[in-house]
Amino acid sequence: MSARRVGFIGLGMMGAPMCARIKGAGHTLYVADADPERVSDICAKLSAMPLTEAAATELDVLITMLPNSAIVETVLLQNGWADRLKPGALMIDMSSSEPVRSRELAGTLAGRGLHYLDAPVSGGVKRAENGTLAILVGGSEAQMDEARPILEVMGQSILFIGPAGAGHAAKALNNLVSACGLMITVEALHVAKRFGIAEDVMTNVLNASSGRSNTSENKVKQFMLSGTFGSGFSLKLMDKDLSIAGSLAESVGYTLSFGAYGINAWHRIAEGVSPATDHTEIYRFLSEDPQ
Repeated sequence: MSARRVGFIGLGMMGAPMCARIKGAGHTLYVADADPERVSDICAKLSAMPLTEAAATELDVLITMLPNSAIVETVLLQNGWADRLKPGALMIDMSSSEPVRSRELAGTLAGRGLHYLDAPVSGGVKRAENGTLAILVGGSEAQMDEARPILEVMGQSILFIGPAGAGHAAKALNNLVSACGLMITVEALHVAKRFGIAEDVMTNVLNASSGRSNTSENKVKQFMLSGTFGSGFSLKLMDKDLSIAGSLAESVGYTLSFGAYGINAWHRIAEGVSPATDHTEIYRFLSEDPQ
């Protein structure tokens, strides 16, 4: 595998371990973030280099891992990073962005001679650290194959979903299922407890039965019953993804029923928490506010 020159913008809880995977695979890595201290820290830890205007002109790939579509567009279009890339360079947005805006961004970048993939991830911090993320790719399948040597150092499952925006659509819908499944699992645990069934016992029931889910297997005992609430994915970020899923359903003319209840319940809880609140803390909030 030939080494690539990779730029990475967004060094948060997911971005930092993803950068470590890229650098560890032998690629030349340039990094940027709104927080200069994060840039210095990552450069020191990984022997990476700061992403400069001059370095951008030599990149093969530029990856963004940012909070939302608006920030991605600001970074690329208003702050000029897209203008600095050489013709034929590939831009990969691994953020949880809005599918319709991602499709529009792909067209804008194509007009500048650049390739685009939307490639959001699923799996959390631990899977980012060990390189076993699921990566959901929208855009050109040929470009995905070109980017595969980089994607495969970050993810175990590289799934081609469809045209530009499809990866972000799939990510939002996956998180809609995940969030609603998490809520009903937690409610079942609270009912079990009130009836006299220990929550860890009820979790064992779910995991041995048809109620088994990612929540019951990987979140309940590990983060909820333990009281650590340390999955690494915030409640507000889940709320943002649910908003994207709701807007997506509306854009294609589908009326959510159960999904709409879950989205509204999550919105209500998210309004009263800090950005640092882990999404597994929904366990506490549903206990206090079961309506």
